[in-house]
Parts: sequence; structure tokens; C-alpha cells
Amino acid sequence: MGEVAALRQLVGQVQELWDLYGANAHPLPRWYLLDFEHGSVKDDYCGGRTGYNSELLKIMETNQSPPRKRPRRDRNRDKAPCSNATEAMQYEIWKEFPEDLFETVVARLPVAAIFRFRAVCRKWSSLLGSDSFSRQYSEAPRGLPWFYTITHENANNNVAMYDPSLRKWHHPSVPLAPTKIVIPMASVGGLVCLLDLSHRNFYICNPLTQSLKEIPPRSVQGWSRVAVGMVLNGRSSNDGYKVMWLGNDGTYEVYDSTKNTWSRPGVFPPSIKLPLALNFRSQPVAVGSTLYFMCAEPDGVLSYDVSNGIWRQFAIPLPLYLTDHTLAEFQGKVMLVGLLCKNAATCVCIWELQKMTLLWKEVDRMPNIWCLEFYGKHMKMTCLGNSGLLMLSLKAKRMNRLVTYNLLRREWQKVPDCMLPCSRKKQWIACGTAFDPFPSALA
Repeated sequence: MGEVAALRQLVGQVQELWDLYGANAHPLPRWYLLDFEHGSVKDDYCGGRTGYNSELLKIMETNQSPPRKRPRRDRNRDKAPCSNATEAMQYEIWKEFPEDLFETVVARLPVAAIFRFRAVCRKWSSLLGSDSFSRQYSEAPRGLPWFYTITHENANNNVAMYDPSLRKWHHPSVPLAPTKIVIPMASVGGLVCLLDLSHRNFYICNPLTQSLKEIPPRSVQGWSRVAVGMVLNGRSSNDGYKVMWLGNDGTYEVYDSTKNTWSRPGVFPPSIKLPLALNFRSQPVAVGSTLYFMCAEPDGVLSYDVSNGIWRQFAIPLPLYLTDHTLAEFQGKVMLVGLLCKNAATCVCIWELQKMTLLWKEVDRMPNIWCLEFYGKHMKMTCLGNSGLLMLSLKAKRMNRLVTYNLLRREWQKVPDCMLPCSRKKQWIACGTAFDPFPSALA
């Protein structure tokens, strides 16, 4: 042990000499320390200890330069045969992949990914139009609805669609003649019902695929404002759908897509007082096969079951100080959204209809910090979507705000400004409706 102590002392003295006189000398020093307990040699190079067979020790002893990183082109050249073999192996595996399972996976992709998927090849594009894929898509869990809106701009293309999942606006072309001015009235199963300003001609379109169908004109002549609703015949629009319009004078008709005709099933009950005083600012909501219309004088809700032709009227008093109210639907429940205006304060509130008492119960309201922006202003509100996710257009002098409200999460979110891709001018939303994005829905 005395020899080891003497050796360590000698190494320390040499280190002190190096610190005094060898700071600028080259090459850098290398010390070898003996580990007597394990019978090995350790290399201490600039204070870092590694094994005797370390790569660094080999380089220093042979005076070689460190290995350089090979160019990616050379590395890919070496890997090419293996890559080709892997691709061949993957093809052998994926060519046996079951077609129905493939459709099940694609049906659960986001809408934007599905349309990129269509551009891969003709087979994949035709797959989305098949009955089996339509069935798979209708059974898959649905995401948030999109919004089909009309802007105030007097341009040939005044349609804007909003995807709340990506928080992005799209500006599709409208497959109608430029002379036709249409407004969205209702939607179901991925299809949107459009009505021209004469309130006579109806169109059914799929906003995603731009497919369009003009349905026969209604039999009632003349220009009169109507409320329009839609329901499905089955699980999806491929099983057919019905469109219903209702006027203040009690006239109504129902269009069946499977028969391509209008009809007037049943008779309007005499117990319901006419005129109806329909609230045309509120779009009808559908719960199953039943459509709900908002009425005034008296305040309440009018319902019509399209499957059996039964009418019902419910007198429901509105909350105090309520303006610009509209119906909504969530998980089979009838909801109400509107502005509460008292003195100079304004707030957006959400109510749920209690079936036992037939009264509106408040369930949520806009955060107070957002409502402060409306203080002292004469606000007007329009509800653009009324199922699951609401889009509210809040307007005042020199102010236009778009917000969404998620009825499931009870979450408020601001919507980015709607602007054309090549313009910085903000588009003002005039009207719109929510629709479920359904790539295979046929008009």
C-alpha cells in the first residue's frame, strides 16, 4: 500500500507541474490510473475516464481522425435493397386486409383526411360512394357539426363553411346559377335545404361534395314566409328524408324524397288558434320524427310528428327581459338560447325545457367578462346552428362577434374572422345552419 501512496503522490506532483507550465502545450495529457482491486487499467483523458478499449483511446493511440457522418445518399443506397424488400413484404400483408375493416377505419377519420384520401386513386375515391361505406360512416361516432353560412358580400360566391374541429373557414363554390339567391333553411343527415328568395323553389345539396338537387315546387302559389324543417326516414339520408314547410296561416306541406312529391297529410287541428305568429328567427328543431316550431302570442312551442301527422301546442312562458330567442336541441332535449337585456347589461343565456312543468330552466350563461363587451350597446343575436353545437352571431354598431357554444361540454369559444383566402376584408355572416359532415350523403 505504501507503493500505491507514493505513486499517487508522484502523479499529483506531475499534475501540478502541468498546471504551472503546460497549460498551452499540445497534445493534451493522458493519465493512466491503476485499479488494483479489479486488475484493470483506466484512462483519464482531460478528466474524463473511460475503459481501456474505448473508442477515444484507440483514436488517440493510432493518431486517427474521428469517424465522419456519411452522407444520407450513401446511407440510403445501402438500405435500398432492404427497403424494397420491406415494401414488398408490406404489400403482401396489406393486399389481404379485409375490405370491410378498411372502410371501418376510413369512416373514423376526420373529414379533411377523408377528402385527401379520395385523391389517392380512383378505387379509393369510388369507395366513399359505396353503400357499405355510407353504412359504416353512419354507424361511426360523429364529431362536431359544421356550419353552412351566407355572407353579406354581394359576390358570386357568398358561401362560407366553418369547421369547428380545425377552427377553419372554407369557401366552396355554389353549384347554382349566379341569378339564384338562396338561403339555408334546415339540414339533416349531411344534407342542407336551400330556399330561394321567392320562397317557392327548394334545393337539397351536400355542401362537402357540392351535389345538388332541385325538388318540385310547392303547390301553394304566392310569396309568403315559411318555416322549414327536415327529418330522416331511417338512420341516414340514403334511407330517404322529409322536408316540411309551415306558414303563419296554418298551411303546410311535406316532401318525401323517396316519392319525390309534396303532400299534405292530415288536417290542421281547429283547436290551434290562427294565425300562428311563428318566430321565423328561430329555425325548427328535430327530435326524432318530431319538428318543434317556436311561436308567439301565446309564447310557446308547436310540434308536428311527421310520422303520424299529429299536432301539439304547448304554452310556455318566456323568461323575463328575453330577446332574440331561438330553439335548440341537445340529446333529445329542447333547449332555448337568447339575449337577456336589462338596463344597460346584456348576456347570452341557455335554458332547458322541463317536460314535467313545461318551464324553461337556466343551465348556463356566457362568461361575465365576455358580456362586459356588450354593456351599453344595442345588441342583436342570430343563432346559426341549433343542434349540439351553437354558433351565435352577435352584432351591434361597428361590432360583429361570432362565438360557438358546445352544449355537451358547456364551453364557449370565439370563432376566427371569416375572410376570403386572397382578401383581408372581414366577411359578415347573414344567416346559416349547422349540418353533419357526411361525404357519402346523396341529395
